[in-house]
Amino acid sequence: TLGGLSVPWGQQHVALVAFFVPPCPTSHLPTLQAAFAHLALAFRCDTFTLQQRVQVEKRARDAAEENIQEELGQCRAALERLGQSCANAGCKETLQQLQHNLTVLSAAVERATSAAEKLGAVHQEARMSRAAEVMVQHVENLKRHHMREHAELEEMKRLIQQNSRNRQLAETQEAASQPSPPAPVLQGSARRRVSIAVIPKQLL
Repeated sequence: TLGGLSVPWGQQHVALVAFFVPPCPTSHLPTLQAAFAHLALAFRCDTFTLQQRVQVEKRARDAAEENIQEELGQCRAALERLGQSCANAGCKETLQQLQHNLTVLSAAVERATSAAEKLGAVHQEARMSRAAEVMVQHVENLKRHHMREHAELEEMKRLIQQNSRNRQLAETQEAASQPSPPAPVLQGSARRRVSIAVIPKQLL
């Protein structure tokens, strides 16, 4: 039970998480993560038993309404029997007033039942609203964490690219500062010319 009301296990977790987690958008991330995990588990458990709980609550409501209508019917029957045995005009007027009061009471019971259902829906909406707020806070923290990690990653990429460019520039400057090796000297006198042999005229 929670606050004197019998609620399912999952809804107990929803209400407890909504009660203990502070409504602050900058709540500590591990606390919100734990609250989010409890809420997810509670919603899963409620989903598995939702249809069964709806049928149980509907049968309980119908049984309560039937009991009330039965009691009202017995009161009307008693008033009718009393009216048959009552000959006094004042007594009959009183019985008619009681019958009118029973009719009003029956209508009031129907309105009370409808109002109770609306009140229960509002309470459930309040619990779900608080749970949704916890989930939104968790998602916002995850978004901020993702943006921070993305910014750190982009900064790391920029630094790596800058270091790579600096290293390439340093290598280029180092290569430019080194003296170039002397060019090989071509010795033209050492070259041999192939002379064309003179063919004797006698062989022509």
